[in-house]
Amino acid sequence: MAAAVKPDAVDVVVLGMGPGGESVAGELAAAGLSVVGVESRLVGGECPYYGCIPSKMMIRAGNVVAEALRVPGLAGSAQVTPDFSVVAGRIRTEATDDWDDAVAAKRFTDKGGRLVRGAGRLTGPREVTVSMPDGGERTFRARRAVVLNPGTNPAVPEVPGLAGTPFWTNREAVKAETAPKSLVIWGGGPIAVELAQAFTRFGTKVTMVLRGSRLLSREEPEAGRLLAEVFRNEGIKILRNKDVTAVMHSGGKFTLELAGGAGEISRLTASQLLVATGRTPSLAALDLAAADIAWDGKAAPAVDPHMQLADGLYLIGDAAGAGAFTHMSMYQGNIVAGHILARKDGTGASKEPDRGTAHTHAVPHVTFTDPEIGVVGFTQKQAVDAGLSIRVGFTELGDSTRGWIHKSGNEGFIKLIEDSKTGILVGATSMGPTGGEVLSALALAVHARIPVSTLKTMIYAYPTFHRAIPEALAALKQPSRH
Repeated sequence: MAAAVKPDAVDVVVLGMGPGGESVAGELAAAGLSVVGVESRLVGGECPYYGCIPSKMMIRAGNVVAEALRVPGLAGSAQVTPDFSVVAGRIRTEATDDWDDAVAAKRFTDKGGRLVRGAGRLTGPREVTVSMPDGGERTFRARRAVVLNPGTNPAVPEVPGLAGTPFWTNREAVKAETAPKSLVIWGGGPIAVELAQAFTRFGTKVTMVLRGSRLLSREEPEAGRLLAEVFRNEGIKILRNKDVTAVMHSGGKFTLELAGGAGEISRLTASQLLVATGRTPSLAALDLAAADIAWDGKAAPAVDPHMQLADGLYLIGDAAGAGAFTHMSMYQGNIVAGHILARKDGTGASKEPDRGTAHTHAVPHVTFTDPEIGVVGFTQKQAVDAGLSIRVGFTELGDSTRGWIHKSGNEGFIKLIEDSKTGILVGATSMGPTGGEVLSALALAVHARIPVSTLKTMIYAYPTFHRAIPEALAALKQPSRH
């Protein structure tokens, strides 16, 4: 019987080198700690290769096409011939290096870190064992900390006939070299709506299949309704309250069997299928029980304000449950790096400035459709569900000066949620041509808990889209109960 291999002793192990993990690992390595970064896929994670960056390149290209089509009525006439190969080339060469992470890996190792390729799991409170591509294993025992950043994977429902077909998730969609003639998108969340509009603008006939009744069901209902109207005008078909009960692929085409109300069965055919039905946290493979962490297999396990599951064991990123966004992973990673560095000498004495603790009352996010949808804090429903007494303010951009000047493509609104007992904004949605940028002022207000009375005394530049904020503030009132 072969003798057990002694674990390698290091200061920190970072398991999962997505945006937050890479940030933590790089900073700690640059600070002089011995750091092992473990990654089974691409260093940098989903965002630079399959998410934020390539999808926004695609969206930017589609938006340029749409703007050109708005020339009549504003500036004369224009003829547009969309060519998807241009943006596909940008994604391949400028964003992803043809899905090669050599640059990101070198960025980490140049800081003194050690990159280990393989699938890691916990085998103790501060011990990680990595299954290597060659079939071997390496074990690392951390003196200071283990940071878990497992991320998420596309959720693919178990539907008869789906497995084994060449369907897309977001990963295959951003690798496409040509826009399909027709596309069925199963889902109505952020990934689904962003890619629906982008492909439509390159000539793809898009049909969306929703399990529920509206797009972006987690956002304000006004956002889903307005986006559906925009999509209808762009030729995107939306099928609501449908279950996909079977999938077939033959002759280069997908056929979906759909079940609706009252036993209604229908079929839908397209040249490609995009499954965008959510994301699944990659926690199960980590074996949290090996570190004595209780987990029900569903909700994100509880962490303390420094993102610790237990002393010296941290969880950050999508799987932490505070928002599946790159900026949240980076935010959490910054707190974790500061917490580890503050205890660098092992005495608990702080050697670094305090970076604070994690707060989630003002998490911003943007859905990059046209119009953009920026959201921070609570929606109206979330505020009510949290037991708050609220006032709601709403104004449409088309009624504001900038919206009227902008004309074509001016759809949007600002909606504010105020805690009426404290006079503080607890949530906001900014939908419009620059909804994600206008959000910054509202995110600051929610984050810093600036009183509404103070916001009403501010000077807002004219004529801008954010000039609609004081109009929404003036409209704050108790919501109707029906």
